[in-house]
Amino acid sequence: ILCFANQNQMENFKIVKPSKIPDNAFKLISADWFLITAGDRTHFNTMTASWGMLGHIWNLDVALCVIRPHRYTYEFVEKAEIFTMSFFDETQRDALRYCGKFSGRDVDKMKETGLIPIDTDLKSIAFEQAKLVPECKKLYADDLKPDNFLVQSLLGNYPKNDFHRFYIGEIKNCYTKAE
Repeated sequence: ILCFANQNQMENFKIVKPSKIPDNAFKLISADWFLITAGDRTHFNTMTASWGMLGHIWNLDVALCVIRPHRYTYEFVEKAEIFTMSFFDETQRDALRYCGKFSGRDVDKMKETGLIPIDTDLKSIAFEQAKLVPECKKLYADDLKPDNFLVQSLLGNYPKNDFHRFYIGEIKNCYTKAE
């Protein structure tokens, strides 16, 4: 049984323009890490990631995330129209480690980490403890292909040939903690 936060799920957040994100995107993604989440309050999964991008393409503010096909979250992102990227402060580092090490197929990540899922405005999932949550509508997905790598040494990231699928999503809402 999942424990969700109070009735007004996003009351501790405010919506900002993606261009007003107060943190450095490089640090947020590669050093701080984040959770990719898809699904709804009845059935969702989340995983830790440290590869991705925030940017602008097709005249839209977008986020890009990558997921290997064997990850449980892959199934959820494939089915969902919306995904979130939840960023945290350093107090949640252990939860991020746990969500990256263990599969939601085998464990209850919410029970084990204390993360509290909340409904977003578009009925996806974010976390009460997050400091920043881009909520994204999927626009494009494709698989990385070995023949398209111009720098062959990068293939070393894929010793099992388990190439990521990447997703580009339009940032429909960008939530930050209300002060």
